[in-house]
Parts: sequence; structure tokens; C-alpha cells
Amino acid sequence: MGKTYLQTAMLLGVMLLVSPFALYAAGFGQGGLRGTLDAPHYLFSASIPANASIFSHMLLGAAVTLLVPLQLIRPLRQRLPALHRLTGRVIVAGAGITAIGGLAYIALRGTIGGAPMNAGFTLYGALMLLAAWQTFRHAYARRIGQHHAWALRLFWLVLGSWLYRVHYGLWYLATGGLWSTPEFTGAFDLVQNFAFYIPYLIGVEIYLRRRFSSPQARANLRV
Repeated sequence: MGKTYLQTAMLLGVMLLVSPFALYAAGFGQGGLRGTLDAPHYLFSASIPANASIFSHMLLGAAVTLLVPLQLIRPLRQRLPALHRLTGRVIVAGAGITAIGGLAYIALRGTIGGAPMNAGFTLYGALMLLAAWQTFRHAYARRIGQHHAWALRLFWLVLGSWLYRVHYGLWYLATGGLWSTPEFTGAFDLVQNFAFYIPYLIGVEIYLRRRFSSPQARANLRV
């Protein structure tokens, strides 16, 4: 019971930490879609599809980032299963559309950091799309072990945009921006193209294999 309370407190803490980012991204996204932002921004382009892609990506990504910690709170899953399923559908759909919006923007316009950032963020979007689909697919088929595994992967991928900014904030606080440039072409920037999600996914895989160490338990985690 104590462990459950601790996990719940940590997840609620995550929601509190991500809420300023989520609120800012939601406001920026809806402002971009409505064309009411106070000043021009480099994300704007002459392409209406590109603008729709990036700002819908930001708006839905903000909602999903704020909601996703709720799905891992065990008491809510056990006591309010209907809410868990409803919120899960919203998160999966939102994550899927967020990923598609980001991928579309990269295809239409590219990122500010050029080819290395394009590659890192394209892989990120593709993995989020895959995780969202697999989370839904296994839940629908009642394969609970696989569903939980993919939901955990999706959790960290959804938090990726926030973690990306946390990494930069901590790095600039510690070094003043060493190896980082406004064009995102410095050594730290190049690492960051992958470091905001790959290490966390590796951590998830290590956790899953340690928790489900027996052959029978691992069989329940197969894709």
C-alpha cells in the first residue's frame, strides 16, 4: 500500500511539473491555429498545411502530456476503469495526431536544426505513433501485459517534449549553454536530438525485463 501511495504521489508530482509547459504549449498552439500570436515566430510558414500541422501538434501534445500520468495511477485504474478507458482513448488518439502533425511538419518544412534534428525528431514521432497504436491494439485485444508495457513506453515518449526542454534548462543552468547554438547545431544540440527519448526507452526495456524475468512472464510481453 505504501508503494502505491508513493507511486501515486510521484505521478501527481509529474502532472504538476508538466502543467506550466502544457498550458504554455496549448496557448501557443491555439494562438497559432487562430493566427492571434502577438509576434511572428520561426515556426510560421507560408504553407497553411505546415502551420496546421505544427500548431495542432502543439495543442494536442499539451493535452496528452498533462493527461498521461493519470493512466499509470493504479487506484484510478482499479476504482474507475471506465474513466481509465476513456482517458486512454483520448491519449492514444491525441498522441497519434500529435505524432502525425510533427511528422507532417518535418516533411513539409523541416526543423530549424537541419538533417540531424530532422532524423532525431522523425524517429521520435514514428516511435510515438507506434507506441500509441500498440497500446490501443493490445488493450482492445485484452492482452494486458503487452498493453501495460506499451503504455509505459508511450508515457515516456509523451513526456519527451517536456524532457527536451528540461534537459536544455538544466544544461544552460550548469554550463551557460556550452556546445549549443541558436541554430541547434552544437555538440550538445546534436546529442539532444536523440537524448530526450532514447535513454528513457532503454530504461523502460531494462525495467520490463527485470520485472518480468521468467520465460512465461516475458512471453506475455511479446509484441
